[in-house]
Amino acid sequence: MMFLQSPVLALAACVCGGYLLGSIPFGLIATRLGGAGDIRKVGSGNIGATNVLRTGRRDLALITLLGDGGKGAAAALIAGSLISPVAAVVAGGAAFVGHIFPVWLGFRGGKGVATFFGVLFGVAWPVGLAAGATWIAIALAFRFSSLAALITALLTPVWFVVLHQSTPARLWLSLGMAALIFLRHEANIRQLLKGQEPRIGRSKATAGA
Repeated sequence: MMFLQSPVLALAACVCGGYLLGSIPFGLIATRLGGAGDIRKVGSGNIGATNVLRTGRRDLALITLLGDGGKGAAAALIAGSLISPVAAVVAGGAAFVGHIFPVWLGFRGGKGVATFFGVLFGVAWPVGLAAGATWIAIALAFRFSSLAALITALLTPVWFVVLHQSTPARLWLSLGMAALIFLRHEANIRQLLKGQEPRIGRSKATAGA
């Protein structure tokens, strides 16, 4: 792999490879192959695991969750093992962007939460564990998946520092991913403020009933 000896080519490989890996729409693939139709025509139209769950197929939702998280982790781990820790950050970040803006779906992808966790585990697994525990704690306390994701995204840079896993590249990665998660959850934020966001275990149709 002579191209890896060139920093510019290695960086380009991380960006392109990570992006293409992140662009794989596991939710769409799983629902189509599983006979659940086009997930973009179900619920919110999102390709992520939460919306796949609205088909009533927990198996497909689990496949989507593992696929979306796995591609983020794989991008970071492969680049980190072949090149450097910084390359892991670049490839992981590219995979995260690829999930949110996939070229195959007209740049209309998911909200990035599962891939976010996958990238964290691939870059610094202690932070991934802390972020996962944060999500679970907030979700159990308030029963809002979106709120759990937003608070977790906000706290992730703190976890990098507290757990002595921080580098400038990792902190920028966590801040960038947090910004995009907030951007993709704009509608959820409005619903939370209005008291109209569905709680975990309730569909959009029954929210507020």
